[in-house]
Amino acid sequence: MPLFNYDDRVRVIHGAGSHLRPGGDAWVVGIFEERPVGSYFADFPDGVIYTIEYDDGQAADVHEGQLEARP
Repeated sequence: MPLFNYDDRVRVIHGAGSHLRPGGDAWVVGIFEERPVGSYFADFPDGVIYTIEYDDGQAADVHEGQLEARP
């Protein structure tokens, strides 16, 4: 079960890869609980993957463990 829902405001944790903008705020715009076999999602650790969108419109796919609820 995902920790976050569509339209939740989240923050990328410090220590995440620089391409994910650690400390950056974003919106959840996609949730992947199941992954297609042989897809690019195989490069992520087990668990839920989220597509997040930053305020400037850029987006990224992020593992649940790299996100926190925005205070």
